[in-house]
Amino acid sequence: MTINSLMKAVLKALSYSELNIKKNYKIKRQLEQLKAASVPGALPYKTWDHLVPRDGYNVPVRIFTVPGSRPCSILLFFHGGGWVTGNIDSYNKVCAYMSRNTRHLVVSVDYRLAPEHPFPVGLEDCYAVAREVYKEQRLLDCSREGITLIGDSAGANLAAAVSLMARDRGEFLPERQILIYPATAGYHDEKSPFPSIRENGTDYLLTAKRISDYMDLYAARPEDRRSPYFAPLLARDFSRQPRTLIITAEYDPLRDEGEAYGEMLARSGVETEIRRIPDALHGFFSLPPSFAPVKMTYEYINRFLKR
Repeated sequence: MTINSLMKAVLKALSYSELNIKKNYKIKRQLEQLKAASVPGALPYKTWDHLVPRDGYNVPVRIFTVPGSRPCSILLFFHGGGWVTGNIDSYNKVCAYMSRNTRHLVVSVDYRLAPEHPFPVGLEDCYAVAREVYKEQRLLDCSREGITLIGDSAGANLAAAVSLMARDRGEFLPERQILIYPATAGYHDEKSPFPSIRENGTDYLLTAKRISDYMDLYAARPEDRRSPYFAPLLARDFSRQPRTLIITAEYDPLRDEGEAYGEMLARSGVETEIRRIPDALHGFFSLPPSFAPVKMTYEYINRFLKR
């Protein structure tokens, strides 16, 4: 559905009525938990929980499967929420839909959140889970060729960072990654080189200021923002990365930096596909699959997974 002038006016009003995330991130978490209370009852799926040890802490994961899931087909999922909000409960619906619409087993990672656990704690949690899934192949009875990293927004940032980190540490190397409207740059103020920050950064729900506030909460120190594991676009080397699908949204402040990351991968010889979803806002992937942009996204995802 095209965003008309009336809808734009409503979006603009909603964009200026947001909570101050720096002061009220705990309230934001509670609101998201309330919204996640109901999972679609008509959707057949099974879950089981698992713990992955990391340096004295156990990272929770939740595994989703539906009848007819393809053998040895895993989506290792990192949720969005600006590294500050979201968890495996608030993403139950998204993961259940994802499992149904791709016929993949979905492994959802409950990484620790900032500001209580700033960069790189959540990233290291995600890396620890990925390392176990890739190296302990008997755990889910799947070879690494059947595993795909996937994330949305901050979760897509984490997926990209895990791929870079895996290459740099040499412990495993993902075959595929799907980055849904990823955050890849370190700054989103008026000095940003990306037009989408100025075009979409005030009136389309997710504002450039909100992104900056999230990143301020995520960073422990100023030097964190210079790390490619914090902002993947800062990587000096984009080679030896997984075959990549990048999904962006037309009215998303993060649109251009996500597409720029895909272009850098492609220039380094990585097989990369970039798809911009028309008339879509940041966060649309959390809507039901009957919503046109979500349906289109699953078409791209399934085509990518079958290749």
